[in-house]
Formats: sequence, structure tokens, C-alpha cells
Amino acid sequence: MENTTDSIGSTLRDRRTFLSQIGRGALAWGAAGALSAGAGSAACAARAAGDGIDPDERAAMDALAWEFMTGYKVPGMSVAIARKGRLVFAEGYGLADRTTNEPVVPAHLFRIASIAKPLTAVCVLRLAEQGHFRLDDRVFAEGTLLGNAYGAQPYGQGVEDITLRHLLEHTPGGWSNDDHDPMFQNSEWDHARLISWVLDNRPLNAPPGQAYAYSNFGYCLVGRIIERATGLPYADAVRQEVLTPCGISNMHLAGNAQADRRADEVIYYGQRRGEDPYGMNVTRMDAHGGWLASATDLVRLAVRVDGFDTVADMLGADSIRQMSTPSAANGNYALGWMVNSNNNWWHTGSLPGTSTILVRTSGEFCWAVLTNTRRLSGNMGGDLDRLPWNMTACVSRWPDVDLF
Repeated sequence: MENTTDSIGSTLRDRRTFLSQIGRGALAWGAAGALSAGAGSAACAARAAGDGIDPDERAAMDALAWEFMTGYKVPGMSVAIARKGRLVFAEGYGLADRTTNEPVVPAHLFRIASIAKPLTAVCVLRLAEQGHFRLDDRVFAEGTLLGNAYGAQPYGQGVEDITLRHLLEHTPGGWSNDDHDPMFQNSEWDHARLISWVLDNRPLNAPPGQAYAYSNFGYCLVGRIIERATGLPYADAVRQEVLTPCGISNMHLAGNAQADRRADEVIYYGQRRGEDPYGMNVTRMDAHGGWLASATDLVRLAVRVDGFDTVADMLGADSIRQMSTPSAANGNYALGWMVNSNNNWWHTGSLPGTSTILVRTSGEFCWAVLTNTRRLSGNMGGDLDRLPWNMTACVSRWPDVDLF
């Protein structure tokens, strides 16, 4: 996914048409979808009055959001945008629960899927700055970050050469998120049993550091390294080292079943036959994809690690440089962030019932968009990426407000 421009898409040229459609309720799906452009409209109007954006430009932003949701049958969506360290836009669209017609509000929690990876990477860099370890420390074998805690020794070829940096940049040499992704197998196992099984049964495909292969399992290992270094459960360590210093108090590891839904969490909806958002061990995904967050809190995190001087960063300049510098194996992935030559950083997330994106732009914007469904056909990911670029392009002058 390439965030390269912030040009206005073709939808803006049809803004008047979309505004008239919203006024007529033409964006509704009907009874089966239960989406209506009027869902939560009173609360939406109240928030619009508070953010100070020109009403016509605000309406154009909303029109783009509804168009995207209609095209991909998205029940509910949350969008948060910060500019130069200040939250300038936060809006919920559609429904958190189609059965009760509960509207999405900015405070709603969504599964964020792989946006957990930049969060985990920030925690690692904080701990590295404190001297708990170095990024180039080895992971397996006696005296290393995880020692011999998992699997049978001797380890397979190359395993003892894996470093923490390799895990963060997806270059350990194997365990990719293909059809045999370990994190989506043996869902009843805990971390220890799963890690030992993978080490014993899944040999590496390449020497560590030489080839990029996106690895959820690699970030599962990073979570265990954080636990061993801090003596805390992974989520508690992240809360202590990252979330609390950012002023974030309402991020949690997700539950697996709908019965585990938090009071302020949306419901997730599959779109394909057999796609069950509640048929996975999401809690076990912790460090690679297991968090719940609001869009606003993700942006609150992003502005504290964006490398700009508008808000004090929680990482030192060298850590931010390393976090945003791509590996030799993949020029578009650094440490927990996708990056490009325009100095934009981002990460996407995708699970059954979930499509998400978090972006930091070179133009000093940070934004997050979270949805409670996923469509694999079409180009939902690409259009989700383009949506906030086009929404921000609607605004000719950002008001001097901070909604954080």
C-alpha cells in the first residue's frame, strides 16, 4: 500500500451529488445492511459544530466517508485526524451494533489488528533506550533474550542467528503469514506451547536478515521478549511504557467471543460465507494484532512518536530514526511501520470483521480509520488508505482547535 499523494479523488468532484444523496437517505442499504447516513446524525452535527471546520467542507468529508462505507457495506467506522500535534477531527459513522442501531461515536473501541505492530515496536524502542536490551541482541540460545525457554535444543539451522531487529522488520527467515501462519493455527494452545511447536516443526526458509516475509509469529516472539525484559505481562508492560505516558487509559487486549465484548466496543461483521470474526484466538495475537483502541487514542499515540517538534516525542531522535528506516531486505518496511520515499509512515490491519489503518504523513498529519467489517474482494484496503487523504483535502483552512 503506497501513501504517496494527498490529491483529491474523483469523489470530490461529485461532492454535490453525494451531499444530495445523504440528504435523501440514498446511502442506506436497506433492512439487511441496516446502514443509514442518518445514523447518529444528531451527535455528528454536534461534533461538527465543535470542531470549527467550514460546514460545507465538513459535509464533503462526511460524504466521502459515507460513499466509502456504502461501497464496501461497512456497518460502522471511526475516523480521527491530528494536524501538527492537535486533534482536529474525530467522527463516528454508521452503526456499532446493527441489531440495536447503536451509532458509532469517536470513543468506540475497535479491534485494530496489525496496527498492534507499531505499538509493540514503540514499546521495544522505549525498553532499548532504558538499557533492557539492544535491537541486535540474539533471541534464542543460552544467554540470549529468550534463552532456551522454548522448543527442543539444538535449534534448527539459523534460528540462533535471529535478532530482535530481524523480528521487528520481518526478516527472521521464516514463519510468514501465508496459508500456514502459526498464529491462526492450534488456537487452543497458549503462547509457550505454540512457540515451542513452531521452533520444533517449522524450519527457517532463509538465513536471518536476508529476506523479508511478513511474520505475525515474529511479533508474537517480540511480545515474549518484552515480558521477559520487564517481568510483566505483555499488555501491562505496554501500558506502563507507552500508553500511560501518552495519556491513554482505554486500550485493552481484545476478547475472542462476542460475549467478551466490552461495553464501549463495536460488534464485528463478516462478509464472506464462513468468515467468523468471533472464531479466532484474538487475545493470543496480543503483540501482533490483539489490541482494542479508539481511533482517537491511536492518533494520540502517533503524535508522540512522529518525529515532529509540535508535541514532545516519547522516543529519542535516534530511536525514531531507526523506527522509520527501512531494512535492506525491504525498502518499504522499517521497525513496525511501513514507510516510503515521501517520508510517510503507516500500518494497516486486517482480520475477519476488521479493516484499519494508522498513518503519519510528512505534512505533519496523523490519522486513524477503523471499521467493523472487511471485504477481501475489490480494493477496500486501497480505498481505506485514500479516504483520509481525500477527506483532509476537503479542508481549506484548519481551525485552531485541539480536541484531544
